[in-house]
Amino acid sequence: MLPPELPPLPALTRAEAELVDRYLEAVDQLGRINPARGTDTYAGLRAAQALVRTAAGLRDALALMHERRESRIHAATMARALRVLDGERRSRLVAVPPGPREPDGAP
Repeated sequence: MLPPELPPLPALTRAEAELVDRYLEAVDQLGRINPARGTDTYAGLRAAQALVRTAAGLRDALALMHERRESRIHAATMARALRVLDGERRSRLVAVPPGPREPDGAP
């Protein structure tokens, strides 16, 4: 049995596609750095070093869009692309995992 087919990516310019790719790469690096999920400092250090390169790529993608006069980010289209590329699951790794429930009245 074949896995279910993913929905197609929405039409994106090359710069928009680069923006989505670099954004998800940054999310992945932040997920690896997240101290609430990490296991060792070396892995976090490597992810932080990679994040610097990723941030530069993200900046370059946005600069290219600006230079090409792509002045608007179409959020709904970008959100669809992020969902197709598993952005919801990937971005959950950046958040603090749920902890035990505090009793009422506790800070």
